[in-house]
Amino acid sequence: MSDMNILRRAQRRSAAAAIVFALAAGGCGSGSDAPADPSSETVADAPSRARAADGTYISWREHIIDDLAVGGVAIAGSDGLAMADLDLDGHEDIVSVHESDTTYDGVADGHIRLAFGSGDPDEWELATLAEGAEAGAAEDVSIADANGDGYPDIVAACELAHLIYFQNPGKDARSAKWARVIPEAANNRGSFIRVFFADFDADGKPEVVAPNKGSQAGNAAETTLNAISWYEIEGDPLDGNWKEHVLTKVRVPINSRPVDLDADGDLDVLAGSRGESRIFWFENTGGPEIAFVEHEIVIGETAAQDGKTGSAAVTGFNFIVHDFSGDGRPDIVLSESRTNLIWLEQPADPAGVWNLRRVGTMAPDSATGFELADIDGDGDPDIFAGSYSRGPRDHDGAEVTADDPLGRLAWFEHPGNAAQQWMRHDVSRRKRGMFDKFAARDLDGDGDVDFIGTRGNSVPWDGVYRLEQVRTEQPARSFTRARENDSEEMGAPPAQ
Repeated sequence: MSDMNILRRAQRRSAAAAIVFALAAGGCGSGSDAPADPSSETVADAPSRARAADGTYISWREHIIDDLAVGGVAIAGSDGLAMADLDLDGHEDIVSVHESDTTYDGVADGHIRLAFGSGDPDEWELATLAEGAEAGAAEDVSIADANGDGYPDIVAACELAHLIYFQNPGKDARSAKWARVIPEAANNRGSFIRVFFADFDADGKPEVVAPNKGSQAGNAAETTLNAISWYEIEGDPLDGNWKEHVLTKVRVPINSRPVDLDADGDLDVLAGSRGESRIFWFENTGGPEIAFVEHEIVIGETAAQDGKTGSAAVTGFNFIVHDFSGDGRPDIVLSESRTNLIWLEQPADPAGVWNLRRVGTMAPDSATGFELADIDGDGDPDIFAGSYSRGPRDHDGAEVTADDPLGRLAWFEHPGNAAQQWMRHDVSRRKRGMFDKFAARDLDGDGDVDFIGTRGNSVPWDGVYRLEQVRTEQPARSFTRARENDSEEMGAPPAQ
């Protein structure tokens, strides 16, 4: 980091401290891991103290891309999201999945939606790619050119109970029907929770990797072992000739993300088990035939800057991989004990102990979804995070208080040295909201990063939204919502 960036960070933190002092009497609810009294103003209303590298203040404005009111389709339980230029018109498009349930009723229903982009970040052409049983509790999605025609194709994971592949029709992607297939090897197989395209043998043709948690609820107490598998696509993907290769079987497998964890140039698989509260990885051997070797990840208890130690209660529900220590070895960001964000420093020998470093806490809210991006423009990657509300999903419960796990949006500012204290900046905190997936993009072309995300647990306001980063010379309210009526904004929880 340059001396100028160090100076700018020091100036921003000094100014932030002054704002907190000035607003203390008013109970500012936006900021660090020691938030204000929950009886004070809401998190959204509190003046933001976050500052960009140029000294301006950072706040956020919500824009709705797809929901019941905008799209006219009763999407609910919004989860996965991916972006790519599907029709090759120079504008990225959005694929989003919506599992439909407000409760796990076992009914195979859901929606997979497309939002075709334009030169205007507020203009989208919406379409339904799939609905009903073929999108049964759709949970996640991945995009890649699977048939080699130059157009991106789509694969989705459905919790009830299959993988489904959609082949891009080409230049008529907006209007033509997408041919589809549910491969027999991945049909009626339990509950797929994640899915990824990945070219494991670098031959230009992607494979597919997915964990199957067994049932939609994925009870962590379940003792049945379920598979994490990769699928070899033989010939045209639409022929359905997908050959399953089981990597392992564990209790409630929850993730299997392709990453080059050992930095040797090929894709490995980073995985997690909710039933066993552990993460592990599969090393790609890099030979002429695709093969993997399983390795444990041993997490050490490392005293953090706040005096706490890590319990290493991890599942790997979501991962970010980035070299935070600057040693050339990728490190791992994930949630710990449901409410905390941590990163694990990869040792020189990945079989050794991975030191636990703390990012911060979202307590009592969960640390469910997160994305890496340089939010403040200082050259260091920050982390945007979202929580998973635990109250009713189709109404604001009168019994829900600021002490309960709510739907929060926040971001953690990189401190310059990732092993030191990160500062949390709260954006919004609502009675309802499941913020599971984010994509960092500068869609409005103003030079700062915005986020496209999905929101669930908020019927009838589930769907897809854009968070526009707004920079002002003076502090502004942390969050401006898109709708006049929405789930109730809440104050910050008591200090943790």
